[in-house]
Amino acid sequence: MLQKFYKFRTNYWQHLLLKGILLLLFCCAGEHLLAQPTTQIAKLLAGDAEATDYYGWSVSISGDYAIIGAYEEDAGATGAGAAYIFKHTGTSWVQEAKLQASDAEASDRFGYSVAISGDYAIVGASGEDTGGVNVGAAYIFKRTGTSWVQEAKIQASDREVADFFGTSVSISGDYVIVGADGVNIGAISVGAAYIFKRTGTSWIQEAKIQASDAENGDFFGTSVSISGDYVIVGAPYKDTGGQDAGAAYIFKRTGTNWTEEAKIQASDAEDGDFFGKSVSILDDYVIVGAELEDTRAANAGAVYIFKRTGVNWIQEAKIQASDAENGDNFGSSVSISGDYIIIGAYGEDTGGNNAGAAYLFKHTGTNWTQEAKIQASDTENGDIFGSSVSISGNSIIVGAPYEDTGGSQAGA
Repeated sequence: MLQKFYKFRTNYWQHLLLKGILLLLFCCAGEHLLAQPTTQIAKLLAGDAEATDYYGWSVSISGDYAIIGAYEEDAGATGAGAAYIFKHTGTSWVQEAKLQASDAEASDRFGYSVAISGDYAIVGASGEDTGGVNVGAAYIFKRTGTSWVQEAKIQASDREVADFFGTSVSISGDYVIVGADGVNIGAISVGAAYIFKRTGTSWIQEAKIQASDAENGDFFGTSVSISGDYVIVGAPYKDTGGQDAGAAYIFKRTGTNWTEEAKIQASDAEDGDFFGKSVSILDDYVIVGAELEDTRAANAGAVYIFKRTGVNWIQEAKIQASDAENGDNFGSSVSISGDYIIIGAYGEDTGGNNAGAAYLFKHTGTNWTQEAKIQASDTENGDIFGSSVSISGNSIIVGAPYEDTGGSQAGA
């Protein structure tokens, strides 16, 4: 099992080093979201873009605001990281703020994960060292007018070396959830997630959650999402249905308690699917990506949709790209808003080798139908468009690595 852990962690960091981001925004008309083709309306660059910033490694959008992480940005120190907030005004997206940690240091990886909701944004810094190497931290910012001010720095109450707290983040109302997929509790890289609640200007840890069947190398916390009283946490290396088949866990809040309500897996789970690599939750629906699922082709990928009925979460659909091919990695990223979900497939080759694509699906009754395949207007080999996605209303953001406009792998 120890050998298995080292394999996982090595693969994990190899994956990190392959990423950068191209950030593109797409918009569709009014309530007839897909009555017209999706149209690229903006390509965003950091105001101070430089080579290997990996600007756009993480993205999130909420209404007229978007936040973009650049975890290798060097303004504060080498690899300290930064995040950028853009505001939508009329037909333009304008950079409103550049965020950095108040205590930025080298290799903090601030911006490794980001989330935004209303007037609040949260930024994960999985390499932050307060309390030990790679313990990790997350920073919460509040908007007042056009200013975004750091309101809190949060860490796990039981932080330890190499927890990687901040690997994933999500925010909903007065609650945030932070994934720490390196946490060791009786086993190596079992993983955990931490939930914090806002009271006034303070953010207090309310719960630490783990899988009921936690084991070595699950990496529970690789992905997280929160909506109302529910959270979902991905554990893509879970071995229940096969080695690295993956699983996801749903927790419900009652008062101040968060209780595991369900463990979900694909109905056709197999070795190496990585179910749980990406997750998104909204009301009674959860979306789970399995980027290495092989039904249509080797590592073509798939996404599974579950619906809640009472305390049960039932698989409603398995969806795949209409033009699935080997190595597409469909499901590497997912996001849901209303009746629509956006799915990234960063290995898709239509516009070039690993140029990438994203797919938009609409929900009608119990059916989820592909309505659009979108790609960058300036797609090139190795862009890996679809590494990250986010959707809010009529706006979609899609990430693709190694975009070079602002410098080699600066991101856009």
